[in-house]
Amino acid sequence: MSGMTHKAGFRAPRGLANPHIQTLLPLLLPRSKLHVETELLTLPDNDVVELSWAQPSHPDARAPIMVLFHGLEGSIDSPYARTLMRTATDMGWRAVLMHFRGCGRVPNRGLRSYHAGETADAYWMLSQLTRRYPNALKVAVGVSLGANVLLKLAAEQGGDGLDLAGAIAISPPLDLAASADAINIGFARYYQRHILKSMKHKMMRHVEDGRLSRINRQQLKALDTFWAFDNEITAPLHGFGSATDYYQRASSGLMLHRIELPTLILHAADDPLMPINLLDRLPVPSRSVRIEMAEHGGHVGFIEYRQGLLRPWLATRVAQQLESWRNVPGRKPQTRLLGRNQPQD
Repeated sequence: MSGMTHKAGFRAPRGLANPHIQTLLPLLLPRSKLHVETELLTLPDNDVVELSWAQPSHPDARAPIMVLFHGLEGSIDSPYARTLMRTATDMGWRAVLMHFRGCGRVPNRGLRSYHAGETADAYWMLSQLTRRYPNALKVAVGVSLGANVLLKLAAEQGGDGLDLAGAIAISPPLDLAASADAINIGFARYYQRHILKSMKHKMMRHVEDGRLSRINRQQLKALDTFWAFDNEITAPLHGFGSATDYYQRASSGLMLHRIELPTLILHAADDPLMPINLLDRLPVPSRSVRIEMAEHGGHVGFIEYRQGLLRPWLATRVAQQLESWRNVPGRKPQTRLLGRNQPQD
């Protein structure tokens, strides 16, 4: 499969190629200025997800829409979210981020949360956009966990099952078990500890109000790896037999051959959350999927020097792709995936 990937246009600056430097750099750069309006969207089970709409919103109901799905414990305040939302808005797109359950400012009502394979909420949200803006071209962008959700949703829904012109998946954990292993090694454990702290904090509320009775405070605090947390919390809460069962059924990498929607996957070969040569172990993706692999970039990093300043390459690449899909008149761009007809690197 490695021969089917294309070389990404990203080049890491000298001295900043280390994957952990790339992963952490976005946290250190100035945040994009972004004004948002919050909407609470009620789901079929009467829980809610929080939508953040970039402002000012385009007045034309036919203006194209970029939908963003964030990463694990991410939000509208994540650096990549602000950057991509601002990029789309500056291009004349309507931009909206869907917070997964409990990731916005409003706690979710139910015990059920979200996970890497949970596509129902995203599908419902997209269907509501279709009702509101039936004549607007729509593109979805997913980052990390959100990218896995988006790829799985595209695989499940077939070519015409989604009102999307295309999908962009940034640093998706294509094999969740392999990623859970990788994040438990070396410096990557720093990310695991940081994210688990947030996840356990949210679950502690349910332990204390008695709704999560299968585990006590001390047992919850003791869960120190994704494997442990997903085995004891995520899997049983969402109908999986174990963490292994959850990872197997939720990983999008095993479904890439089923995707009919024009899809761009952006990845870095040194992503600390993805084992080296993982793509070689996955099924060959469909012709609708284009994978662009950078030698460096870390996990959702991709920070380059441009005009003497450190800037996010992701904003440039996503803008190129949005523009490409926007220019396809009156139809889903089945043949206009940027670079589709270029020779492979």
